[in-house]
Amino acid sequence: MRGHRFFKYIPQEQGGNSKFDQLFSIFQQLLLMTSGDVSQAMSWLSELDRQYNLTSDQYGIGDFFEDMKKKGYLTEENEEGRVVMTPKSEQSIRRSALEEIFGKLKRSKSGGNHHSPHLGAGDELSSDVRAYQFGDTLEQISMTESIKNAQVNHGIGDFQLMENDLEVVEKEQKITTATVVMIDISHSMILYGEDRITPAKKVALALAELIRTKYPKDSLDIIVFGNDAWQIQLKDLPYLEVGPYHTNTVAGLELAMDLLRRRKNRNKQIFMITDGKPTCLKEGIRYYKNSFGLDRKIISKTLTLAAQCRRLDIPVTTFMIATDPYLKQFVQNFTQVNNGRAYYSNLQGLGGFVLEDFQRNRRKNIR
Repeated sequence: MRGHRFFKYIPQEQGGNSKFDQLFSIFQQLLLMTSGDVSQAMSWLSELDRQYNLTSDQYGIGDFFEDMKKKGYLTEENEEGRVVMTPKSEQSIRRSALEEIFGKLKRSKSGGNHHSPHLGAGDELSSDVRAYQFGDTLEQISMTESIKNAQVNHGIGDFQLMENDLEVVEKEQKITTATVVMIDISHSMILYGEDRITPAKKVALALAELIRTKYPKDSLDIIVFGNDAWQIQLKDLPYLEVGPYHTNTVAGLELAMDLLRRRKNRNKQIFMITDGKPTCLKEGIRYYKNSFGLDRKIISKTLTLAAQCRRLDIPVTTFMIATDPYLKQFVQNFTQVNNGRAYYSNLQGLGGFVLEDFQRNRRKNIR
Protein backbone atom coordinates (compact mmCIF):
# COMPACT_ATOMS: atom_id res chain seq x y z
CA MET A 1 0.00 0.00 0.00
CA ARG A 2 1.42 3.37 -1.04
CA GLY A 3 1.58 6.13 1.53
CA HIS A 4 1.44 9.92 1.14
CA ARG A 5 4.34 11.90 -0.23
CA PHE A 6 4.74 15.46 1.05
CA PHE A 7 6.33 18.34 -0.88
CA LYS A 8 7.05 21.96 -0.02
CA TYR A 9 3.97 24.03 -0.80
CA ILE A 10 4.61 26.89 -3.23
CA PRO A 11 1.48 29.06 -3.58
CA GLN A 12 0.55 30.22 -7.04
CA GLU A 13 0.21 33.88 -7.86
CA GLN A 14 -3.35 35.05 -7.27
CA GLY A 15 -5.44 35.00 -10.41
CA GLY A 16 -2.33 34.63 -12.57
CA ASN A 17 -2.32 38.36 -13.16
CA SER A 18 0.37 39.92 -15.32
CA LYS A 19 3.04 42.14 -13.84
CA PHE A 20 1.20 45.17 -15.21
CA ASP A 21 -2.04 44.16 -13.49
CA GLN A 22 -0.25 43.62 -10.18
CA LEU A 23 1.44 47.02 -10.31
CA PHE A 24 -1.71 48.75 -11.52
CA SER A 25 -3.68 47.40 -8.57
CA ILE A 26 -1.16 48.95 -6.17
CA PHE A 27 -0.98 52.14 -8.21
CA GLN A 28 -4.76 52.67 -7.96
CA GLN A 29 -4.55 52.52 -4.18
CA LEU A 30 -1.74 55.05 -4.21
CA LEU A 31 -3.73 57.38 -6.46
CA LEU A 32 -6.52 57.52 -3.89
CA MET A 33 -4.04 58.17 -1.09
CA THR A 34 -2.39 61.00 -3.04
CA SER A 35 -5.74 62.50 -4.14
CA GLY A 36 -5.02 61.77 -7.79
CA ASP A 37 -1.46 63.12 -7.87
CA VAL A 38 0.14 60.85 -10.49
CA SER A 39 3.70 62.06 -9.89
CA GLN A 40 3.55 61.46 -6.15
CA ALA A 41 1.90 58.08 -6.65
CA MET A 42 4.68 57.05 -9.06
CA SER A 43 7.28 58.21 -6.54
CA TRP A 44 5.69 56.11 -3.82
CA LEU A 45 5.44 53.13 -6.17
CA SER A 46 9.16 53.43 -6.95
CA GLU A 47 9.93 53.47 -3.23
CA LEU A 48 7.82 50.35 -2.71
CA ASP A 49 9.66 48.70 -5.59
CA ARG A 50 13.01 49.41 -3.93
CA GLN A 51 11.81 47.90 -0.66
CA TYR A 52 9.84 44.90 -1.90
CA ASN A 53 11.21 44.17 -5.41
CA LEU A 54 7.90 44.56 -7.20
CA THR A 55 9.52 44.61 -10.65
CA SER A 56 12.15 42.52 -12.40
CA ASP A 57 15.01 42.96 -14.84
CA GLN A 58 12.58 42.28 -17.69
CA TYR A 59 9.82 44.69 -16.60
CA GLY A 60 10.55 47.90 -14.69
CA ILE A 61 8.66 50.90 -13.36
CA GLY A 62 9.46 52.82 -16.56
CA ASP A 63 7.85 50.07 -18.65
CA PHE A 64 4.80 50.17 -16.40
CA PHE A 65 4.51 53.95 -16.74
CA GLU A 66 4.66 53.78 -20.54
CA ASP A 67 2.12 50.95 -20.64
CA MET A 68 -0.34 53.03 -18.62
CA LYS A 69 -0.10 55.82 -21.18
CA LYS A 70 -0.44 53.38 -24.10
CA LYS A 71 -3.52 51.76 -22.51
CA GLY A 72 -5.17 55.15 -21.99
CA TYR A 73 -4.98 55.37 -18.19
CA LEU A 74 -2.70 58.44 -18.16
CA THR A 75 -2.35 61.43 -20.44
CA GLU A 76 -0.17 64.50 -20.83
CA GLU A 77 -2.60 66.28 -23.18
CA ASN A 78 -3.57 69.23 -21.01
CA GLU A 79 -2.72 72.91 -20.74
CA GLU A 80 -0.08 72.39 -18.05
CA GLY A 81 1.51 69.39 -19.73
CA ARG A 82 1.26 67.38 -16.50
CA VAL A 83 0.63 63.66 -16.38
CA VAL A 84 -2.92 63.18 -15.13
CA MET A 85 -5.52 60.45 -14.93
CA THR A 86 -8.00 59.91 -17.74
CA PRO A 87 -11.73 59.08 -17.36
CA LYS A 88 -10.78 55.46 -18.10
CA SER A 89 -8.50 55.46 -15.07
CA GLU A 90 -11.20 57.01 -12.87
CA GLN A 91 -13.67 54.34 -13.95
CA SER A 92 -11.08 51.64 -13.26
CA ILE A 93 -10.63 52.96 -9.71
CA ARG A 94 -14.40 52.77 -9.14
CA ARG A 95 -14.51 49.19 -10.37
CA SER A 96 -11.54 48.25 -8.23
CA ALA A 97 -13.20 49.77 -5.15
CA LEU A 98 -16.43 47.91 -5.93
CA GLU A 99 -14.58 44.60 -6.25
CA GLU A 100 -12.59 45.16 -3.07
CA ILE A 101 -15.46 46.29 -0.83
CA PHE A 102 -18.62 44.81 -2.35
CA GLY A 103 -17.13 41.86 -4.23
CA LYS A 104 -19.28 39.35 -2.38
CA LEU A 105 -22.30 40.61 -4.32
CA LYS A 106 -21.11 38.54 -7.27
CA ARG A 107 -21.55 35.39 -5.19
CA SER A 108 -25.12 36.29 -4.25
CA LYS A 109 -27.74 33.95 -5.75
CA SER A 110 -30.20 36.81 -6.07
CA GLY A 111 -27.74 38.90 -8.05
CA GLY A 112 -28.22 41.82 -5.71
CA ASN A 113 -31.74 42.62 -6.94
CA HIS A 114 -34.27 43.58 -4.28
CA HIS A 115 -37.92 43.81 -5.34
CA SER A 116 -41.01 44.77 -3.39
CA PRO A 117 -43.62 42.00 -2.84
CA HIS A 118 -46.33 44.48 -3.93
CA LEU A 119 -47.66 44.71 -7.48
CA GLY A 120 -48.36 48.02 -9.17
CA ALA A 121 -46.90 50.52 -11.59
CA GLY A 122 -43.49 49.28 -12.52
CA ASP A 123 -41.29 48.31 -15.45
CA GLU A 124 -40.85 44.54 -15.11
CA LEU A 125 -43.53 41.98 -16.04
CA SER A 126 -44.43 39.29 -13.50
CA SER A 127 -45.94 35.82 -14.07
CA ASP A 128 -49.37 36.82 -12.72
CA VAL A 129 -52.27 37.60 -15.06
CA ARG A 130 -55.62 39.30 -14.44
CA ALA A 131 -58.57 40.72 -16.33
CA TYR A 132 -58.05 43.86 -18.38
CA GLN A 133 -58.81 47.16 -16.65
CA PHE A 134 -59.11 50.61 -18.16
CA GLY A 135 -55.67 52.24 -18.19
CA ASP A 136 -53.63 49.09 -18.78
CA THR A 137 -51.03 49.47 -21.54
CA LEU A 138 -50.88 47.45 -24.76
CA GLU A 139 -47.57 45.80 -23.89
CA GLN A 140 -49.18 44.29 -20.77
CA ILE A 141 -51.81 42.35 -22.77
CA SER A 142 -51.20 38.59 -22.78
CA MET A 143 -52.08 37.75 -26.38
CA THR A 144 -52.01 33.97 -25.85
CA GLU A 145 -54.45 34.03 -22.95
CA SER A 146 -56.65 36.66 -24.58
CA ILE A 147 -57.01 34.76 -27.88
CA LYS A 148 -57.73 31.55 -25.97
CA ASN A 149 -60.50 33.32 -24.04
CA ALA A 150 -61.96 34.68 -27.29
CA GLN A 151 -62.09 31.17 -28.82
CA VAL A 152 -63.73 29.72 -25.71
CA ASN A 153 -66.26 32.54 -25.38
CA HIS A 154 -67.20 33.10 -29.04
CA GLY A 155 -66.09 30.00 -30.93
CA ILE A 156 -63.53 29.49 -33.69
CA GLY A 157 -65.85 29.94 -36.67
CA ASP A 158 -66.93 33.48 -35.74
CA PHE A 159 -63.78 34.79 -34.07
CA GLN A 160 -64.20 37.94 -31.99
CA LEU A 161 -61.88 39.56 -29.49
CA MET A 162 -63.83 41.61 -26.98
CA GLU A 163 -62.72 43.65 -24.00
CA ASN A 164 -63.87 41.00 -21.52
CA ASP A 165 -61.63 38.46 -23.28
CA LEU A 166 -58.48 40.42 -22.60
CA GLU A 167 -56.06 39.44 -19.89
CA VAL A 168 -52.99 41.39 -18.89
CA VAL A 169 -49.72 40.52 -17.18
CA GLU A 170 -49.10 42.27 -13.88
CA LYS A 171 -46.08 44.50 -13.45
CA GLU A 172 -43.82 44.36 -10.45
CA GLN A 173 -43.29 47.53 -8.51
CA LYS A 174 -39.57 48.18 -8.32
CA ILE A 175 -38.25 50.09 -5.33
CA THR A 176 -35.92 52.97 -6.10
CA THR A 177 -33.84 54.80 -3.53
CA ALA A 178 -32.26 58.24 -3.39
CA THR A 179 -29.04 58.19 -1.39
CA VAL A 180 -26.81 61.02 -0.20
CA VAL A 181 -23.33 60.23 1.11
CA MET A 182 -21.83 62.87 3.41
CA ILE A 183 -18.04 62.76 3.80
CA ASP A 184 -16.27 64.64 6.56
CA ILE A 185 -13.20 66.47 5.19
CA SER A 186 -12.24 68.26 8.39
CA HIS A 187 -8.61 68.23 9.46
CA SER A 188 -9.21 65.46 12.00
CA MET A 189 -9.63 62.96 9.12
CA ILE A 190 -5.82 62.83 8.80
CA LEU A 191 -4.78 63.56 12.39
CA TYR A 192 -2.59 61.29 14.52
CA GLY A 193 -0.95 59.70 11.49
CA GLU A 194 -4.10 57.80 10.45
CA ASP A 195 -5.50 58.22 6.97
CA ARG A 196 -9.28 58.15 7.35
CA ILE A 197 -10.24 60.04 4.22
CA THR A 198 -8.98 57.39 1.76
CA PRO A 199 -11.30 54.62 3.07
CA ALA A 200 -14.18 57.10 3.02
CA LYS A 201 -13.48 57.96 -0.63
CA LYS A 202 -13.13 54.30 -1.51
CA VAL A 203 -16.49 53.43 0.03
CA ALA A 204 -18.20 56.29 -1.85
CA LEU A 205 -16.60 55.16 -5.13
CA ALA A 206 -17.71 51.57 -4.57
CA LEU A 207 -21.24 52.63 -3.67
CA ALA A 208 -21.45 54.80 -6.78
CA GLU A 209 -20.32 51.96 -9.03
CA LEU A 210 -22.70 49.55 -7.29
CA ILE A 211 -25.68 51.85 -7.92
CA ARG A 212 -24.60 52.55 -11.50
CA THR A 213 -24.33 48.84 -12.38
CA LYS A 214 -26.93 47.12 -10.15
CA TYR A 215 -29.53 49.82 -9.52
CA PRO A 216 -29.36 52.24 -12.47
CA LYS A 217 -32.68 53.89 -11.54
CA ASP A 218 -31.44 54.82 -8.07
CA SER A 219 -29.74 58.14 -7.48
CA LEU A 220 -26.59 58.96 -5.54
CA ASP A 221 -25.41 62.42 -4.51
CA ILE A 222 -22.06 62.99 -2.78
CA ILE A 223 -21.43 65.96 -0.54
CA VAL A 224 -18.46 66.93 1.59
CA PHE A 225 -18.55 69.05 4.71
CA GLY A 226 -15.96 71.04 6.62
CA ASN A 227 -16.61 74.66 7.62
CA ASP A 228 -19.26 74.59 4.85
CA ALA A 229 -20.85 71.85 2.77
CA TRP A 230 -20.94 71.48 -0.99
CA GLN A 231 -21.79 68.87 -3.58
CA ILE A 232 -19.09 67.18 -5.62
CA GLN A 233 -19.32 65.13 -8.79
CA LEU A 234 -18.33 61.49 -8.93
CA LYS A 235 -15.36 62.31 -11.17
CA ASP A 236 -14.01 64.65 -8.45
CA LEU A 237 -14.00 62.03 -5.71
CA PRO A 238 -10.51 60.52 -6.32
CA TYR A 239 -9.02 64.02 -6.07
CA LEU A 240 -10.73 64.89 -2.78
CA GLU A 241 -8.43 66.24 -0.06
CA VAL A 242 -8.83 67.07 3.61
CA GLY A 243 -8.65 70.80 4.40
CA PRO A 244 -7.92 72.94 7.47
CA TYR A 245 -11.60 72.80 8.40
CA HIS A 246 -13.80 72.37 11.43
CA THR A 247 -16.82 70.04 11.27
CA ASN A 248 -20.06 71.75 10.25
CA THR A 249 -22.43 68.78 10.41
CA VAL A 250 -25.43 71.12 10.27
CA ALA A 251 -24.42 72.48 6.86
CA GLY A 252 -23.97 68.93 5.55
CA LEU A 253 -27.40 67.81 6.76
CA GLU A 254 -29.11 70.92 5.38
CA LEU A 255 -27.60 70.38 1.94
CA ALA A 256 -28.41 66.64 2.01
CA MET A 257 -32.05 67.35 2.87
CA ASP A 258 -32.26 69.96 0.11
CA LEU A 259 -30.94 67.49 -2.47
CA LEU A 260 -33.33 64.75 -1.36
CA ARG A 261 -36.34 67.09 -1.55
CA ARG A 262 -35.72 67.38 -5.29
CA ARG A 263 -35.74 63.60 -5.77
CA LYS A 264 -39.01 61.87 -6.62
CA ASN A 265 -37.93 58.55 -5.09
CA ARG A 266 -40.09 57.41 -2.18
CA ASN A 267 -37.15 55.84 -0.34
CA LYS A 268 -34.56 58.39 0.78
CA GLN A 269 -31.54 57.96 3.02
CA ILE A 270 -28.37 59.69 4.20
CA PHE A 271 -25.03 58.02 4.93
CA MET A 272 -22.72 60.18 7.03
CA ILE A 273 -19.06 59.17 7.33
CA THR A 274 -17.26 61.16 10.02
CA ASP A 275 -14.72 60.78 12.78
CA GLY A 276 -15.44 63.72 14.99
CA LYS A 277 -17.95 65.86 16.79
CA PRO A 278 -19.73 68.88 15.25
CA THR A 279 -17.55 71.90 15.97
CA CYS A 280 -18.87 74.62 13.68
CA LEU A 281 -21.99 76.58 12.71
CA LYS A 282 -22.48 79.33 10.17
CA GLU A 283 -24.49 82.32 11.35
CA GLY A 284 -24.94 84.66 8.41
CA ILE A 285 -21.42 85.34 7.17
CA ARG A 286 -19.85 84.50 10.53
CA TYR A 287 -18.62 81.10 11.68
CA TYR A 288 -19.28 80.00 15.24
CA LYS A 289 -16.56 77.48 16.19
CA ASN A 290 -15.70 75.46 19.27
CA SER A 291 -13.30 72.54 18.88
CA PHE A 292 -12.74 72.00 22.61
CA GLY A 293 -15.82 69.95 23.43
CA LEU A 294 -19.43 69.18 22.62
CA ASP A 295 -20.78 72.72 22.40
CA ARG A 296 -24.42 72.91 23.53
CA LYS A 297 -25.34 75.48 20.87
CA ILE A 298 -23.92 73.39 18.00
CA ILE A 299 -25.27 70.08 19.30
CA SER A 300 -28.78 71.51 19.77
CA LYS A 301 -28.93 72.67 16.15
CA THR A 302 -27.58 69.32 14.93
CA LEU A 303 -30.21 67.35 16.87
CA THR A 304 -32.93 69.66 15.55
CA LEU A 305 -31.97 68.70 11.99
CA ALA A 306 -31.93 65.02 12.97
CA ALA A 307 -35.54 65.42 14.09
CA GLN A 308 -36.45 67.18 10.84
CA CYS A 309 -35.01 64.27 8.83
CA ARG A 310 -37.13 61.88 10.88
CA ARG A 311 -40.32 63.84 10.12
CA LEU A 312 -39.41 63.67 6.41
CA ASP A 313 -38.85 59.87 6.65
CA ILE A 314 -35.15 60.27 5.90
CA PRO A 315 -33.07 57.89 8.04
CA VAL A 316 -29.50 58.95 8.74
CA THR A 317 -26.95 56.18 9.12
CA THR A 318 -23.83 57.42 10.87
CA PHE A 319 -20.49 55.68 10.42
CA MET A 320 -18.29 56.95 13.23
CA ILE A 321 -14.61 56.22 12.64
CA ALA A 322 -13.75 56.79 16.29
CA THR A 323 -14.21 55.07 19.65
CA ASP A 324 -14.20 57.98 22.13
CA PRO A 325 -16.93 57.43 24.77
CA TYR A 326 -18.15 61.04 24.73
CA LEU A 327 -18.44 60.97 20.93
CA LYS A 328 -20.38 57.73 21.13
CA GLN A 329 -22.85 59.38 23.49
CA PHE A 330 -23.45 62.19 21.00
CA VAL A 331 -23.97 59.72 18.14
CA GLN A 332 -26.39 57.69 20.27
CA ASN A 333 -28.44 60.81 21.00
CA PHE A 334 -28.39 61.83 17.33
CA THR A 335 -29.47 58.33 16.25
CA GLN A 336 -32.26 58.17 18.81
CA VAL A 337 -33.70 61.53 17.70
CA ASN A 338 -33.52 60.55 14.02
CA ASN A 339 -34.57 56.91 14.54
CA GLY A 340 -31.67 55.97 12.28
CA ARG A 341 -28.67 53.71 12.84
CA ALA A 342 -25.08 54.14 13.93
CA TYR A 343 -21.94 52.08 13.47
CA TYR A 344 -18.67 52.55 15.29
CA SER A 345 -16.40 51.15 12.65
CA ASN A 346 -12.70 50.77 12.19
CA LEU A 347 -11.33 51.60 8.75
CA GLN A 348 -11.31 47.96 7.62
CA GLY A 349 -14.97 47.30 8.44
CA LEU A 350 -16.44 50.46 6.98
CA GLY A 351 -17.28 49.11 3.53
CA GLY A 352 -19.09 46.05 4.83
CA PHE A 353 -21.28 48.14 7.11
CA VAL A 354 -22.22 50.51 4.27
CA LEU A 355 -23.18 47.61 2.00
CA GLU A 356 -25.27 45.93 4.69
CA ASP A 357 -27.20 49.09 5.50
CA PHE A 358 -27.66 50.12 1.87
CA GLN A 359 -29.25 46.77 1.04
CA ARG A 360 -31.42 46.83 4.16
CA ASN A 361 -32.79 50.27 3.35
CA ARG A 362 -33.50 49.34 -0.26
CA ARG A 363 -35.79 46.53 0.94
CA LYS A 364 -37.90 48.99 2.93
CA ASN A 365 -40.76 50.94 1.40
CA ILE A 366 -40.67 54.12 3.47
CA ARG A 367 -43.99 55.96 3.47
